[in-house]
Amino acid sequence: MDKKIARSGFQTHLKKGVVVAITLGLAAAAYGFSQAGTQGRSQTLAKDSLTISTVRQGAFVDALSLRGQVVPKKTIYLDTIAGGQVEQRLVEQGEYVEKGQPLVRLSNTNLQLDVMSREAQVTEQLNFLRNTQMNMETSRLNLRRDLLEIDLQISHLERRYTQSTALTEKGVLAKENLAQIKDDLVYYKARKELTLERQAQESSIRKVQVEQLEDSAKMLQKNLQFARKNLDNLLITAPVSGYLSELDVEMGESKSRGARLGQIDIPNEYKLVVRLDEFYLDQVHLDMQVVIELGNTEVQASVSKIDSRVSQSQFHIEVDLPTGQQGIKRGQSIDIELMLGGNKDNAMLLNRGAFFTHSGGKWVYVVSKDGTDAQRREIVIGKKNQDYFEVLSGLQAGDRVITSSYGNFDKAEQLKLN
Repeated sequence: MDKKIARSGFQTHLKKGVVVAITLGLAAAAYGFSQAGTQGRSQTLAKDSLTISTVRQGAFVDALSLRGQVVPKKTIYLDTIAGGQVEQRLVEQGEYVEKGQPLVRLSNTNLQLDVMSREAQVTEQLNFLRNTQMNMETSRLNLRRDLLEIDLQISHLERRYTQSTALTEKGVLAKENLAQIKDDLVYYKARKELTLERQAQESSIRKVQVEQLEDSAKMLQKNLQFARKNLDNLLITAPVSGYLSELDVEMGESKSRGARLGQIDIPNEYKLVVRLDEFYLDQVHLDMQVVIELGNTEVQASVSKIDSRVSQSQFHIEVDLPTGQQGIKRGQSIDIELMLGGNKDNAMLLNRGAFFTHSGGKWVYVVSKDGTDAQRREIVIGKKNQDYFEVLSGLQAGDRVITSSYGNFDKAEQLKLN
């Protein structure tokens, strides 16, 4: 028979102590977690390490501050029409050249041989044309001589026929002789008609043949002129007056047909090339006003061209600089302001700062009136310019906002400021 074992008093008190210890441990852990969460929502910072800006109401100028690079407004490229080997370099890069001034001389043996061959062909064709014309002229003269002889024979026969007719009627001359003279007269008249027909036919053929030969000779002469022009093009000259900003040739170097040798920039005519973020692509249009800072003066200009092709999240525009400006050089960078045109006279303004990188302009830390803490607040930001953000909602004039970087505390809901 089983026997019930009774617990001792010590064991009972030991069990209760273990339960109490576990309970206290869980409570301490819960308190620790709650304290850790509180520390995550609130953070203490030194006030002098922050930048605090006051929201104000004023005029918002919708403009972008940008930098543009000076490039020539008009550039003339130097390309080879007929390739060849660089024989002589007559100028140096960067020099001012006059229109028609020789720059580079090339040599091309094949082109020279081609010109000589074409000259021989033209000479041969012209000689053949002259011989043909001479033969045709000889044939024409021979036909005229035959006609003269035929006319002479017809004249003699007509006179003899008249005389013989009278003699035959008197019985002095036999009728047979008169018939012979008449047959000869008919023959020579028929021969004259045939000769005239032959003369007309040869004249027509001669005209067509001469025209064909002349056309062929003209074509050969044009080809010869073209070849000679290519030969002349071996001497590269300046098409316009300007600065030879680039000249990529070396002595003895071979250049193929159409190769780029350099470029000439027209002096005192420049433009600015400005790169913008693709965000502004639908806000920029032609003739938009641009303020250019040249030294201590501001110059008004306008957008002359928009290249909407986006590369690396950017597109570029061109601004024509007024002519006659002093101290401008190719490659120089100049500050400009692009006036987008969305100005407002009574807008809520917040200074630009590094906070935008972390909050994206969706929220900010607003400092309390006594300056001891700052609360996180949702806001809506509109446009921006060089100095300010336009605040659409969430802030009022007089609010003080932390505008420095939020990198070390952007998870906190509240900031304690010392």
